[in-house]
Amino acid sequence: MNHLTMKSTDLTQVNIDKIAELFPNVITEARDEQGKIKRAIDFDLLKQELSDYLVEGEKERYQLTWPGKKEAILQANATIDKTLRPVKENSVNWEYTQNLYIEGDNLEVLKLLQESYLNKIKLIYIDPPYNTGKDFIYRDDFKSSLDEYAEESGQVDDHGNRLYQNTEANGRFHSDWLTMMYSRLRTAKNLLREDGLIFISIDDNEVDNLKKICDDCFSRTNFIGTFAWRRSISSNDAQKHFSNDHEYILVYGKSSSSQLLGLAKSDADYTNPDNDHRGPWKKSVLVCSKTKDERPNLYYPITDPATGITYECNPNLVWAYEKNTMKRLIEEGRIIFPKNGQGKPALKLFWNDLRSHRKPVSSFIDKQEGFEFQLNSAGTKEINNIFEGKVFTYPKPSENIKQLINVATENDDIILDFFSGSASTAHAVMQLNAEDGGKRRFVMVQVPEATEESSEAYRAGFTTICEIGKERIRRAAKKIKEETGADIDYGFRVYRVDSSNMKDVYYTPDKLGQMNLDDVASNIKEDRTGEDLLIQVMLECGLELSLPMESRVIDGKTVHYVAGNSLIACFDDEVTESVIKKIAEDQPLRVVFRDSSFRDDSGICQDSCRDFLGKVNVKIAIFLQLE
Repeated sequence: MNHLTMKSTDLTQVNIDKIAELFPNVITEARDEQGKIKRAIDFDLLKQELSDYLVEGEKERYQLTWPGKKEAILQANATIDKTLRPVKENSVNWEYTQNLYIEGDNLEVLKLLQESYLNKIKLIYIDPPYNTGKDFIYRDDFKSSLDEYAEESGQVDDHGNRLYQNTEANGRFHSDWLTMMYSRLRTAKNLLREDGLIFISIDDNEVDNLKKICDDCFSRTNFIGTFAWRRSISSNDAQKHFSNDHEYILVYGKSSSSQLLGLAKSDADYTNPDNDHRGPWKKSVLVCSKTKDERPNLYYPITDPATGITYECNPNLVWAYEKNTMKRLIEEGRIIFPKNGQGKPALKLFWNDLRSHRKPVSSFIDKQEGFEFQLNSAGTKEINNIFEGKVFTYPKPSENIKQLINVATENDDIILDFFSGSASTAHAVMQLNAEDGGKRRFVMVQVPEATEESSEAYRAGFTTICEIGKERIRRAAKKIKEETGADIDYGFRVYRVDSSNMKDVYYTPDKLGQMNLDDVASNIKEDRTGEDLLIQVMLECGLELSLPMESRVIDGKTVHYVAGNSLIACFDDEVTESVIKKIAEDQPLRVVFRDSSFRDDSGICQDSCRDFLGKVNVKIAIFLQLE
């Protein structure tokens, strides 16, 4: 029942609700004048959210905090001067695939995907470093120059990105792990659909801290649950005679509309021996676990209209329906009476009458029908078989990830893994698609961490984890196709994080989306192609990187097409009127030229081009002043 408050709306609480939607991590608890606990705003954190510099000042309050939390917020919100460059030679079926493999620091990649994949990802699965006291490697700062990084640590990847090692000897052991995870989770949240989900594998070392930072990032009201699963059946060498042989998977939604699809119910027990027009059915109990004293309205006798035999109600297990409903069920032939009067009446439960053909997933993963996890050793055996050697340690079994994807996604959803490792998630997506004919797409992100020179992976020619992941997808795809013959997408496009295509400039997506871009000035780097420029334009225009692309030569000029007429771009100099007219014939939704494409001797100026395109209903004309 709703109760009237007999007073005007509490606008303070309304405003807090609005702020909570945007910044759930700034919601805390405080005492009012009567000493009661109520929701409040952490204004210091809110200031940090709205600031591009470090805000000082702390007060005691209920919250999780650590040295570096504000820096993590700063990292998550800061812009970067980077882009993605296509690596076609590493890709498989570039022209037609919808899958992506992106090499680079995952925070940088998540930032670069903010426009193209905003609110598009249905499921994020990650198996981040567990912070067990062994090294975990990540990029820890984005303000210093690459030279400063190399000077500080001497450890860089193949593309000049400094990587940071976190060990127990580090005084900020937990803080650094929290800072690393916090910035990435905050940034990743924007990519999730409103009904999107994130699954995070973790062990005992950081599970409590991880849940708290997820409460900050996704709101504790969107916490769905924690899976516990057994990773090993043999005792390990843990101290104090206690074997930690289980792990967890934390599940959060982006909003209140996020939920698991659940497990498919089996219809094996539903038959139709009497050819009932209502379809297959099975016998079901007609009683409930209440007593006569608890539910007296459910305690009454019923009579078989065909035989006149009356059946008394058990006082300890009364009927499941009250009298009028039971009468209707009998009239509709939904109650099955014993033929000889011996036994108990039952309910005729029809498959088509079930409210859902899905059932909940238990939080304890232990041989549930349709949801049985393999041990971690299965993941190791799987990848060893694929590579015929030990090239990667402790990968998650693809079967486990496949089952998570199955209970959380539908036919054409996008799955993101930004701690890709050996690409078990990509393997799982392809396997599930092959089994159910789905068209799910994957986006894998992995920092190109170097393999140890003494390792079997390095001796096999894999100098980085990325090389292992890409090759694993190729080999898994071949194996799945041979075993199933399924006609699915086995390819993937490879992109690599790199510096901006422009010299000494970074322009924001909102500027790129405007009609006039005369104020953007830079030079294109000498080693960049028109295709490099096209990818950066796609990122800033919010176009998915899996869209079909092609290049055509029109009157001697190279013209790039994305998804037909979604975006048409020409970065050549001195574009002629005939080229513009042929582009206009395709009625592009967006068209992009370089400012230098229009010179006095070309026969058409920029204003004339814009006017002409406007007449043929080209909504967005972008002119990049790159000289």
